[in-house]
Amino acid sequence: MKSVLLIIPAQNFNEEEYLIISNALEKSGIKIFIASDSDFLCLGSEGMKVKNDVQFYNIHESNFDGLILVGGAGMRAYWNNPAVKSAVQKFSQKQKPVGAICSASVILAKAGVLGEFATCYPDDKNELLKCGIEYREMPVVSRKSIVTARDPASTPEFIEAFLYELSKGN
Repeated sequence: MKSVLLIIPAQNFNEEEYLIISNALEKSGIKIFIASDSDFLCLGSEGMKVKNDVQFYNIHESNFDGLILVGGAGMRAYWNNPAVKSAVQKFSQKQKPVGAICSASVILAKAGVLGEFATCYPDDKNELLKCGIEYREMPVVSRKSIVTARDPASTPEFIEAFLYELSKGN
């Protein structure tokens, strides 16, 4: 059985993205694990509570087949988090699918794993540009097992692209 690690911020993760992603993965028979730096429960933007399974310092890419960073306003606090950037780099180096939605795409840019272009939440596009990444005004950009999405409305298309990358059998 394949497994995917979802990284969510301790506060203000996007619940819509989280629910669409987790439901699609479970329907596909994929086991999901939650990583955060929360010591108790992660709190969504509308009050949803999610218990994390793994602390950032305990992420080992060899235990998972893919990685998704769920967006939300809370993800901005992790743009320069060394543990999250390291996890992204390790998954990417092993050519395992890595996905990010909204503000989380900036972490992929700062980790140096994006190609020439990507998408993110439009308010954050200047952060991509600062990293030398061309911003694409598209719902989803997928390139070499890296998938980025613009906003919550893009989540169904995002998870479809991510599942395709995961199915390639890495």
